[in-house]
Amino acid sequence: MTGRLSGKSILITGAAQGIGLAMARAFLAEDAAVALLDSDAEELQHALSSLGGPSGRIFAKVADITRPTDFTDAIAEAEETIPPLNALVNNAGINVFRDPLETTDDDWQLCLDVDLKGAWNGIRAILPRLIERGGGVVLNIASTHAFTIIPGSFPYPVAKHGLIGLTKALGIEYAPRDIRVNALAPGYVATEKVIAYWNSFPDPEAAKARTLALHPGGRIATPEEIALAALFLVSDECPFINATCLTADGGLSILHHPA
Repeated sequence: MTGRLSGKSILITGAAQGIGLAMARAFLAEDAAVALLDSDAEELQHALSSLGGPSGRIFAKVADITRPTDFTDAIAEAEETIPPLNALVNNAGINVFRDPLETTDDDWQLCLDVDLKGAWNGIRAILPRLIERGGGVVLNIASTHAFTIIPGSFPYPVAKHGLIGLTKALGIEYAPRDIRVNALAPGYVATEKVIAYWNSFPDPEAAKARTLALHPGGRIATPEEIALAALFLVSDECPFINATCLTADGGLSILHHPA
């Protein structure tokens, strides 16, 4: 431990597995306190057990990020256990991939409620506290879907494009209050969801190989690698990085694939 996050108290949504859990582990290792929110009670309990964080530095609560009151309640409860929060990582999200003309109103609303409004609910809940405390950090976990389009993934990229807009707007709005708002856009990451996607094919190894072959380095990221990027963005090591998005996709979005 080098204490890169000493003095940080960070709320993470979607913290029970994948990138969220990797961030919680990385932040704790660098001396932060963490509050973990997730909608899956069983997975959250497993995550809490696996982290084994010290008393007074870790808090966990089941929450629905589409409900603003869940955020306000969670923040109030968290600050009874860990130090006052000074950072928020909006990581929770849901994949809604449809053909545009087959997208129902419910599909659209679910995607926007979780992937965009959910982030705003968290920011709106914590902003007054960050302002009162003289500053803080918000990190929105976006996606390369925020600036590239994969056919068949509608309306997910609509929400992620919106998340970048939210990041830029609030980063500029609250810069005078010493609040930095940034985004991190992962590409393919070896999370449970991606592995389940490969396993949905008759030949999972062939599906995995196709994904890896898309990348310049012939591999995809681990959750731990994305967590390291997030750690940098919530730390005090980048005080002049604001209202922008860091891409972590191994160069995939830069690579031109000839027809």
